[in-house]
Amino acid sequence: MSYADLDAYSRRLRAAHDDALSGAGGPAEPGPAARDRASGPGATRGSRGTGGAGGAASGPVTIGGAGSGPVTIGGAGSGPVTIGGAGSGPVTIGGTGGGESARWLISTSWRRSVEAGVDPEDGPAPLTLDLSRLGDVRDAHPLRPLLPLLTETLSRVADESRHIVVVTDRDGRVLWRDGNPGVMRSADRIGLSEGHGWSEERMGTNGIGTALAVLRPVNVYSAEHLLRLLHIWSCSAAPIVDPDSGEVLGCVDVSGTAPSLHPATAALVGAAARLAESQLALRMYERDERLVRRYEELRGRPGILLSATGRVIAGDPGGTLGPRVQLPAAGDRLPLRDGRTAALEPFCGGYLVRTTTTATATATATAATTATPPTLRLGFLGEVIPTAAVGERRLPLSLRHAEILALLALHPRGLSAEQLSFHLYGDAGNPVTIRAEIHRLRAQLRGTIGAKPYRLTSPVEADFLELRRLLAANAPAALARTYKGPLLPRSESPEIRRERDELEVQVRACLLLHGSPDDLWTYAQTANGRDDLQILERLADSLPFADHRAAAARARLYTC
Repeated sequence: MSYADLDAYSRRLRAAHDDALSGAGGPAEPGPAARDRASGPGATRGSRGTGGAGGAASGPVTIGGAGSGPVTIGGAGSGPVTIGGAGSGPVTIGGTGGGESARWLISTSWRRSVEAGVDPEDGPAPLTLDLSRLGDVRDAHPLRPLLPLLTETLSRVADESRHIVVVTDRDGRVLWRDGNPGVMRSADRIGLSEGHGWSEERMGTNGIGTALAVLRPVNVYSAEHLLRLLHIWSCSAAPIVDPDSGEVLGCVDVSGTAPSLHPATAALVGAAARLAESQLALRMYERDERLVRRYEELRGRPGILLSATGRVIAGDPGGTLGPRVQLPAAGDRLPLRDGRTAALEPFCGGYLVRTTTTATATATATAATTATPPTLRLGFLGEVIPTAAVGERRLPLSLRHAEILALLALHPRGLSAEQLSFHLYGDAGNPVTIRAEIHRLRAQLRGTIGAKPYRLTSPVEADFLELRRLLAANAPAALARTYKGPLLPRSESPEIRRERDELEVQVRACLLLHGSPDDLWTYAQTANGRDDLQILERLADSLPFADHRAAAARARLYTC
């Protein structure tokens, strides 16, 4: 959708939404048919906090029905969400009606908001944090060290384009903001300021709350907000997830009083969140490296080494504990998957797990190892057919199955069918299609894919995940050997294309900065490296003139 299309879409949506929420005669008394519907699963809502919410039920959800005909917004599922029926006939936005089609992400967010009891006429965001404690909360928050990175990336652009930058915690409470002074004064009037809560359950569809709800970057334009108070605002937000614990830390958002955002602004917000996560991952690897060095100094390396969050770092080559263990809330005993209990000892900011070695325990451990799901190995780099290997079985995969496995590997906490569909097809996706593909994939790879949400239950070794680790470790020689080409080069999935482009840029930059001529030559044999002028020029300059690789580089430069 182009910038002009977004403007037009936003104006049409705002007009229809305003019509729905404004009725000169006030809320109309529902007729018999409406009263009948109110007794069903999707009960009519006359005021906040009363009645039921339709969700995906077969009956409509009505908010302040004015006039004699309903206005339906975002009819996801079989029952529409009705907001303020104004006029003499139905006006449908979204769903399967003949009106203007709303984005799937927005219509499903509207439904969640209605089910949570949000009224479109609600006022500013509530103050959910004691401002006298704001300084302490900021100092203790994991994003505090990354605040300069986020503000330097976004604040100048926000100020020049009359926007503000907002950083929240995992509950959507605003901790920091910066940007254009005039826009900040306007933001004060809607509660977009420190200490106020912007979760979807409190403020309905909005960039911050919806991004935290779906755990992906979100753009919300003008009247896509459920609250009419927010219709002069547009925002772009992205969640930030801790790569160590897998927990959501918060959200970064750019908001302004305009019907839409420039596409470059929206892209920059997502890039800032990914950059923050990369910095967190780098710090995690540095902590792991220091911890492993201390562990290797121990005589005999006793026990299994865990991070402070329960990630298995060293000492478990058989993978008997899996990639992560659930640390006990109290005490020094850790229950294992095979029924045994191990001793948990603090060690240099992490933990050591010491298991028993009796004959009974050994037999139990052997049985547990046998029952442990086999490792799932994925080979998705380069122009070859994507493959999955489970134990001794090696299976060629269709592109769609490879895309699903790649997305599940990139989201270890799991994805719903709706999230997978969006990552694969965008707004045009159909979760029913995804469920059918998952069913076929689970039949091929038995015991490796769990449900609710869909996730990989076996230990995973993937060539593209190994690239991430080697990039963080700054290991150019191993990186050149591992990189066989782009990630699933035929995939058009928006999520995979972003991951593919980011890996390609980072691999190339690492090799140009730190790679030896041997590393550069290895990269030059890949699809993208074969005609890379800068790589070829570096090879021609750094290798001896008579070296056959230098001659090949010069020949390719001549034909480029």
